[in-house]
Amino acid sequence: MTSTDTTTPSYATTAKPSGPPLEHKGSIGLVVDVGLRFLLFAAALVAVIVMVTSKQTKVITFAPGISIPLVAKFTQSPAFVYFVAALSVACLYSVITGVLSVLVLMKPGGQSTTLQLYFVMLDALLLGIVAAATGAAGGVGYIGYKGNSHTQWQKVCDHFGSFCTHFAASIFLSLISSITLLLLVWFSVYVLSKKINSP
Repeated sequence: MTSTDTTTPSYATTAKPSGPPLEHKGSIGLVVDVGLRFLLFAAALVAVIVMVTSKQTKVITFAPGISIPLVAKFTQSPAFVYFVAALSVACLYSVITGVLSVLVLMKPGGQSTTLQLYFVMLDALLLGIVAAATGAAGGVGYIGYKGNSHTQWQKVCDHFGSFCTHFAASIFLSLISSITLLLLVWFSVYVLSKKINSP
């Protein structure tokens, strides 16, 4: 009479990992977070520098023998002042949160859920501030380029080309900062959702 072996081989019961370890995934997430915050810092810093250095002096001739030097600088518009202030805050914020992310990355325990939640709230708040500043500066800049015939506001960029080029580049860099903040909010929400749904 033959005996049937009912024991299961050890290799059949060993579960294979379905993906990289959780700690490895968390470190990749932190690297992405630090990279985005560095991009935010670089874009905001360059935007502030370009806007602050946009001063231009032009001598306008009104009549033969009558010339008046006119100066165009960002402090002449409240929208541009708010723009510089908002991006300066974004620059400082990116440094602080970037350092915190690096410290968490060096810590063996992984990223704190509480810290990630704070990042989501602060990133969303700063996104609103930077986006509002970009829109305000963009509106003033558009009037500078095109003018407004209905309100008799004359365009100035045909006289102050260098100034207008500077603030156009600065607004473009601010758009990059806004997009980076949006990506940070989305990424933090994604990481939090993964932590909530993980067993």
